[in-house]
Amino acid sequence: MRILIVGAGGVGSAAARIAVRRSFFDLLVVADYDPDRPQRLVDELGDPRLLATRIDASSAEGVAAVVREHGITHVLNAVDPRFVMPVFNGCFDAGATYLDMAMSLSVRHPEDPYEKTGVMLGDEQFEAAARWSEAGRLALVGIGVEPGLSDVFARYAEDELFSSIDELGVRDGANITVEGYEFAPSFSIWTTIEECLNPPVIFERDRGWYTTEPFSEPEVFHFPEGIGPVECVNVEHEEVILMPRWTGARRVTFKYGLGEEFIGVLRTLHKLGLDSTEQVSVKGVSVAPRDVVAAVLPDPATLGDRMKGKTCAGLLVTGRGKDGTPRSVYLYHVVDNEWSMAQYNSQAVVWQTAVNPVIALELLASGTWRGSGVLGPEAFDARPFLDLLAAEAPHGYGSPWGMEER
Repeated sequence: MRILIVGAGGVGSAAARIAVRRSFFDLLVVADYDPDRPQRLVDELGDPRLLATRIDASSAEGVAAVVREHGITHVLNAVDPRFVMPVFNGCFDAGATYLDMAMSLSVRHPEDPYEKTGVMLGDEQFEAAARWSEAGRLALVGIGVEPGLSDVFARYAEDELFSSIDELGVRDGANITVEGYEFAPSFSIWTTIEECLNPPVIFERDRGWYTTEPFSEPEVFHFPEGIGPVECVNVEHEEVILMPRWTGARRVTFKYGLGEEFIGVLRTLHKLGLDSTEQVSVKGVSVAPRDVVAAVLPDPATLGDRMKGKTCAGLLVTGRGKDGTPRSVYLYHVVDNEWSMAQYNSQAVVWQTAVNPVIALELLASGTWRGSGVLGPEAFDARPFLDLLAAEAPHGYGSPWGMEER
């Protein structure tokens, strides 16, 4: 296996740090628009299987050229979702397997955005599914943590825990603080603005997909391992698009524990138009307001030594167990920032995102996972993935997942 990671930011760098401890690949090329970023990472890791190069993720032709130059077999897209389609198309053109952690962007319904869906997350990719399938090529989409691990949990719940599922409810929360900053998101603010200010999508089997107002249906959810109660709200996310395609769940939701302060900041950015991706002229220079917001905030990849606390990604499953009686289970994965920094020099949120595509790559390398077309994590057997995640090194990745009856 010859891997290309597109993007040497927090998640891309964490993926490389995780992968170098494994033996399933022959070459790992880390690429970024700024060639100094991947070179610093390659120098840090000192693994002869690693190379650094420059790439323009906005150009399908540029991506395909890098794939062909290095004989790449598998590409992990670790850049902002606005670059999904160029990387996705470049991989197809060059004949590589494609993986991403966020899908093609949505476009809200022009007349009724808080009731009806417009272009949904991933629609552009699913439109190309037949082309990928006919070519015998695989695009494994949404294989980060959320989407990703939560989708693996959905497959596991349906196969091994439940006879019927009323709701798959993704619930994500943390108690992470960042010392020295009044406001410092632990993940890409560009992506966070995109998913939090777009109309959230909900799926119901009898109704299909529909939307609500941002931050709707607040609930207090109790997270495990000392995180405790966090208020969660509806947010647009890929799981709601993916899970209904490969499970029989009657309802699918995604709620994120943002907190009152974070929601207030996002509302203010929206009121001021600072969430916009449209170019404006500032003293003769064209810039997008959202890019300015991202530029003035600290890079999440650099915050690890100032962060304290844990992050939790999980899935609340309700329905009937294998014996036919009512059951409610929370499947979850917690990462402590102190542990991820000590072990991988990566902060918890990016490490938790990055470990999942690396596991998927290992399963693809061994032939344990295989397929063609545009597929979500739910299309594959969950047990080998969860076993690798939890098993101690050198066999696995040493990051156990948990399950609570609720």
